[in-house]
Amino acid sequence: MGRGRLRIHLGAAPGVGKTYAMLSEAQRRVERGTDCVVGFVEHHDRPRTRALLEGLEQIPRRELEHRGAVLPEMDLDAVLARRPQVVLVDELAHTNVPGSRNAKRWQDVEELLAAGIDVLSTLNIQHLESLGDVVESITGVRQQETVPDEVVRRADQTELVDMTPEALRRRMAHGNVYQPDKVDAALSNYFRPGNLTALRELALLWVADRVDEYLQRYRSEHDVSAIWGSRERIVVGLTGGPEGRTLIRRAARLAEKGAGGEVLAVYIARGDGLTAASPGELAEQRTLVESLGGTFHHVVGDDIPAALLAFARAANATQIVLGSSRRKAWQYVFGPGVGATVARDSGPDLDVHIVTHEAIAKGRGLPVARGARLGRSRVAWGWAVGVAGPAVLALLLSAFDPGLANDMLLFLSLTVAAALLGGLRPALASAAFGSLLLNYFYTPPLHRWSVSDPKNIIAIVIFVAVGAAVASVVDLAARRTHQAARLRAESEILSFLAGNVLRGETGLEELLERVRQTFGMESAALLERAGDVEPWTCAGRTGTGPALERPDDADVDVPVGDHMALALTGRVLPAEDRRVLGAFAAQAAVALDRRRLRAEADRARTLAEGNRIRTALLAAVSHDLRTPLAGIKAAVSSLRSEDVDWSPEDRAELLEGIEGGADRLDHLVGNLLDMSRLHTGTVTPLIREVDLDEVVPMALGGVPEGSVTLDVPETLPMVAVDPGLLERAMANLVENAVKYAPAGTPVLVAASALADRVEVRVVDRGPGVPDDAKDRIFEPFQRYGDAPRGAGVGLGLAVARGFTEAMGGSLNADDTPGGGLTMTLTLRAAATAAMSETAATEATAAMSETAATEATAATRAPVAGPTEPVRPAEPEPVRPAEPEPVGPAGPERQPS
Repeated sequence: MGRGRLRIHLGAAPGVGKTYAMLSEAQRRVERGTDCVVGFVEHHDRPRTRALLEGLEQIPRRELEHRGAVLPEMDLDAVLARRPQVVLVDELAHTNVPGSRNAKRWQDVEELLAAGIDVLSTLNIQHLESLGDVVESITGVRQQETVPDEVVRRADQTELVDMTPEALRRRMAHGNVYQPDKVDAALSNYFRPGNLTALRELALLWVADRVDEYLQRYRSEHDVSAIWGSRERIVVGLTGGPEGRTLIRRAARLAEKGAGGEVLAVYIARGDGLTAASPGELAEQRTLVESLGGTFHHVVGDDIPAALLAFARAANATQIVLGSSRRKAWQYVFGPGVGATVARDSGPDLDVHIVTHEAIAKGRGLPVARGARLGRSRVAWGWAVGVAGPAVLALLLSAFDPGLANDMLLFLSLTVAAALLGGLRPALASAAFGSLLLNYFYTPPLHRWSVSDPKNIIAIVIFVAVGAAVASVVDLAARRTHQAARLRAESEILSFLAGNVLRGETGLEELLERVRQTFGMESAALLERAGDVEPWTCAGRTGTGPALERPDDADVDVPVGDHMALALTGRVLPAEDRRVLGAFAAQAAVALDRRRLRAEADRARTLAEGNRIRTALLAAVSHDLRTPLAGIKAAVSSLRSEDVDWSPEDRAELLEGIEGGADRLDHLVGNLLDMSRLHTGTVTPLIREVDLDEVVPMALGGVPEGSVTLDVPETLPMVAVDPGLLERAMANLVENAVKYAPAGTPVLVAASALADRVEVRVVDRGPGVPDDAKDRIFEPFQRYGDAPRGAGVGLGLAVARGFTEAMGGSLNADDTPGGGLTMTLTLRAAATAAMSETAATEATAAMSETAATEATAATRAPVAGPTEPVRPAEPEPVRPAEPEPVGPAGPERQPS
């Protein structure tokens, strides 16, 4: 019995039609005679989805009791006993009720597949485990129910069920996804166009990557070597020279011209591990290609053109970008060069671009790797063995005569030993001295520097030649071994450095300390100056050595550009160490730039914060002080008028108006003083735990009675705000909404809670704001449309947003379904909100998704969530109807 096949219908968001597509596929299979049953499918009271369930056999669900509630789940044992060909299992990421055999539904699916049963399932992109952080940053809510990526990757088929954000929002507005009372909150929160567009992009990119994997696997399984131009892949051949940056930028421009273009930069090192490339230059080119969205690859190969073409064909590349040769004209006698060879052998399916640059025909200019030194003591031992060894051996052999052949082998062994210890020169000296001793002591005539037998002459010549050849081979092997060990150490250092660079973990001081420890120096410092004649200053320093005033005072200095240098004290480094030191120097400059950019960003953020608060201050003075002052002045003028005989009731009413205006001024001036101290950094907003139902009603004093409908449940958690700032922000929002609402249509002020946030929505049915004006309405002195001059100077929403952000909240806007504008003010819940949310979630754990959402709407406000039902799970938290992540809304309108 083979393993079953898994087909997943993947969507970007709830409501795109995943379950509908799965049921349609099931109906088609039933028509073809396939034994297909429904293991678990949620129709969520959608008529079209419910209609597709008709005619399909449904396995009765298993009911489990949890915390006093009876919850339905898929009966896995019943499905296994029924053994259909295909089973439908909705909501792959669902958490099973405690007491089920498996904690997750995808684990139930794994059992079904292992039993040889094919499975059709559904999944939203936000439930992929690897995308949890990304989805949270987009929607503001962390998904509690996830599926391991490997489970989805193993699916035999992944079908993308796609729908544009506009079409999905129309479906919701028509009531095809949620009940009408939930549509408003859903469209204003999770189902905003920005959220849906970002989630759709995630789904499309994820499926595109899977398609690419399928294509690569197919090409590998069928040994397809021809290039299929399904997407533009551009390979950039790098030599480590300065022209690499030009080639990378040119390749990036080529990739931008084609949809889905990809840049792959490749550096090919020779198989002996000895490279003439500059590590610092390669590090900069790696950073550049990754900053442009490409990838960097390091390949080993002795035949560079063949290795480059093999890499390009393996990557299914369509183009290769190479630089014009840096070789001089006379060097072409050794061959046509890499560019010409690649162009000749590329074939018709691979385009080769030869890009000009400034270093053409100027020579390679790259440092040549030289042999490593063997050490003075080792060379001394080599000379001792090579010179003294033959003399000692001659004395030992004088006692007995083993024969000329054996004598020569013994002397040859000393030559090999000298080569192993001291290298080539001691070995050659040993071969020459040994040949003289053989001639004098062991070849007739003895004890004379002549040879009578020509055969012995040939033997001595062969001895010298073999000795020299063996010595050169042994010396080369010893040097290569030493060089390989050194290069391995260098690669480990550079790998450590590159890892820290990519992760951004290395600060300047930590990097300098790493340099000092790596090279055994006393101190390391990064020096810089503003110009050629300016004095040097120390940007960073570590170690115990003396402070350096200029690079010339250091034992080792490595320039970084024209006005920066890495200086070390302690000892003089060999030339081969400067290659790795150059990479450290380049990274030190990057670390310094990163630190300064971070400081500049902090300063810019501080200035922006100051400007924002200053703008809010001035706006509040202009917008909010005038009204009570005008009222007070009018009342005082009326009282002082001698033309009118005011009755006691009229005088009391005018005095009451003066007192109310003065109280309002006193309250506002106190808030403005706090804001001014906040701007100077001497005070922060007075954040405390507040009930919304205590603050929001106070903000309605400036609007006509009956113009606002208030829906702020008492069960909401407390919020962490400054009550005065919140009151002013809400007053501006409500006054703005009432001003634009049609006569007789009250403005709705509703509040609801989600996770650790509380949202207050001010909903009007006015003319709304077009998309092209939504980015400007929160700017000061902006008035929308043809508002009359008396309607205000366009500061109301700027003041509201400034006060809200000062409290750590956010204020955004979105369209009201059916026309109008919805302002969403998001605030942080107080510490007790977490306990309130837990209690409320447990209270709704026994309900299906529809019932749970309705219960939440009844106690708080209509906050819609994705379509999966609420399921309690242990040890994981109870699933809150796959919480419809209510993310921040987009910006909208700015009247007065």
